[in-house]
Formats: sequence, structure tokens, C-alpha cells
Amino acid sequence: MRRTIYLPDDLAACTDEYLREHPGVSFSNLVCEALRARVAPPDLSAILGLPPLVPEADRPARVQPEDRAGGDER
Repeated sequence: MRRTIYLPDDLAACTDEYLREHPGVSFSNLVCEALRARVAPPDLSAILGLPPLVPEADRPARVQPEDRAGGDER
């Protein structure tokens, strides 16, 4: 998709300087990277690989601590 945008002079100057200092980056790449950081939904796939925070429980979730106090552990 093509878009025409307006950049204020100070931002255009900063952009030109950045692109001179990073010759492998194009203006299009820079804009795409900035937009992904700002408006794209975050990539949460890394969270799926994290270990669980709570080890495996020794009783079913339906058994609450107050249930155990009475000795009734269904």
C-alpha cells in the first residue's frame, strides 16, 4: 500500500540523519518498524514457551484450604 505522509522539518531532518547513519535501513523499513511497534498487536508467542509459575497441584482445584481444615477432602 502506498501512502503519502507529511513530516515536519525537524522530524524529516532526524529521519534523514538516521538513514545516513544506518545505510542498510530504508525509509519504508523504518516506517514499518515504527508502525509495528506502535499499532500492531504484540506477538505473544514467546509467552507460550515459559515454564508454569505454579508447580502441579497435589489436590484438585475444587478442594479449598478451608475444606481441608474439617478433614473432608472429597
